[in-house]
Amino acid sequence: MVIWVTGLSAVGKTTLCQTVFGRLKPRLPELVSVDGDQVRALFGGDLGHGEADRVVQIKRIQSLAAMLDAQGLVVLVAALYAHPDLLAWNRANFSDYVEVYLEASVDTARSRDPRGLYSRYDAGQTRDVVGLDIPWRAPVSPDLVLDAASGTPDSLADRLIAFVPRLAGAA
Repeated sequence: MVIWVTGLSAVGKTTLCQTVFGRLKPRLPELVSVDGDQVRALFGGDLGHGEADRVVQIKRIQSLAAMLDAQGLVVLVAALYAHPDLLAWNRANFSDYVEVYLEASVDTARSRDPRGLYSRYDAGQTRDVVGLDIPWRAPVSPDLVLDAASGTPDSLADRLIAFVPRLAGAA
């Protein structure tokens, strides 16, 4: 099973997945977490942040998630880039797939911005930011939409856990 959490940078994808993982791992030992930033580092940070490199990055995450899924693990994925073709691949290739859209406006993401990504963009110090100079393509038909601005990490984790029977059974 793969639970794929997507949304703009700085909306809380990693925090949501860490919260779910922290709560359930003791009772769901087959639960693993795959975070886009960790996968980027795992491969030595060899990719940039342009759209073509983002596609390569998501394909790496998909390959890793598919390998873990094939071993019967429950895979929590936090990934930024949500191109429709890539999300369609997920639906076609994972054994059991739940797509979660952590929805938030760019303004909400800017207000959180723990790594200063949006402020560096505004200052002209970086580019290739999804939602600004790279189009954000929100998922067309996610299984679950969570409003990042209307909940705490704990309350959003509660909703995600309750929505996915395999997670709810371990809660």
